[in-house]
Amino acid sequence: MTDPKEIEKAYEQARQRYAELGVDTEAAMKRLSSTAISLHCWQGDDVGGFEKTEEGLSGGGIMATGAYPGKARTADELRMDLEKTLSLIPGKHRLNLHAMYAETKGKVERNELSAEHFTAWIDWAKANGLGMDFNGTFFSHPKAESGFTLSSADEGIRRFWVEHGIACRKIGAAMGKQLGTACVTNLWIPDGYKDIPVDRKGPRERLKKSLDEIFAEPMDRSYLLDSVESKLFGIGSESYVVGSHEFYLAYAIENKTLLCLDTGHFHPTEVVSDKISSVLTFLDEILLHVSRGVRWDSDHVVILSDELRAIAQQLIRGDYLQRVHIGLDFFDASINRVAAWVIGTRCMFKALLIALLEPTGKLRQMEIIGDYTSRLAMLEELKTLPFGAVWDYYCKTKDVPSGPDWLKEVKDYEAKVTNLRQG
Repeated sequence: MTDPKEIEKAYEQARQRYAELGVDTEAAMKRLSSTAISLHCWQGDDVGGFEKTEEGLSGGGIMATGAYPGKARTADELRMDLEKTLSLIPGKHRLNLHAMYAETKGKVERNELSAEHFTAWIDWAKANGLGMDFNGTFFSHPKAESGFTLSSADEGIRRFWVEHGIACRKIGAAMGKQLGTACVTNLWIPDGYKDIPVDRKGPRERLKKSLDEIFAEPMDRSYLLDSVESKLFGIGSESYVVGSHEFYLAYAIENKTLLCLDTGHFHPTEVVSDKISSVLTFLDEILLHVSRGVRWDSDHVVILSDELRAIAQQLIRGDYLQRVHIGLDFFDASINRVAAWVIGTRCMFKALLIALLEPTGKLRQMEIIGDYTSRLAMLEELKTLPFGAVWDYYCKTKDVPSGPDWLKEVKDYEAKVTNLRQG
């Protein structure tokens, strides 16, 4: 276990190093403490959900790979795993829930879901001091097997999913009202074609019609924030996705919804870090789904990559933290699922801390006067400054394990809890 005295000693040295650059480490940690990350429930059970149907889940292009033992089989087990995860992560938290995690005591169709089917989740979030975010589940369902939901040419199918979207907004608003913090309710659909389509116009016109119907009822923004999410391609929609980035960007601007930028939903040569300042020039707020695509939208566990650091830098340099809602979105079934949550969330907080420890004012002044030599030199020097000592101290102040100490707790939990789960 890391020696607390060594942590404090290392932190004091780091504090002085940063102070020489005009950076207040205490202020950075204080600001980090006010930043909430929304943990995605679907990492804990491989995007399975708790719908009990004879047909099983089907359709929609969602796939978690791997067969690591011990995944959550019930809502209680999933909440237990989340509680363990939360005990190992510093800072503020939220829970991001999908509609397929409803607890219904029998079959309830998705277009008939209501807040009562999420009472246990809301009560749990309230007891743990968490805000909640919500997502409609427009995949893994017989009515999604054609590859089309809100843009379907079949009016019965299209109407079913419109009703689901309307129900989800009401559920999200109820969550926000009961928890006293606005619920970001996000909408993503898998609609598209595997091969090159003839008609690109029709599905997009139907999608716009469906969205207009879903968002027709005004909702109190103190309870509900609507968001729409694009994607470049997906399984079964490699050649054409109805809800493209351009489509949803235009829709969000025109209808004043949030735009969700998922870091795995763009071409490998595109980076979300460069899109943030562009879209926030025209939108009041956005949602980030932080993932890690590898060659394609593979939703790997978030690591402290160059792009994650660049995203955090943009949030801090642009003073966007109050306008950006940060959620995680990955699902890895090949490693310990609690560890995946902990690694990804801690890395997101680390990236934000690194950005907060940057002398942004000085760097901006160098840029304004055209001293690009000093700007480059300073940016490179910052990379080797002891942010890790500040991170360890921050974890200590939040009473969570510093350094790799958290892994032992995960291994103990695995031996005593998740390894005992069968089936």
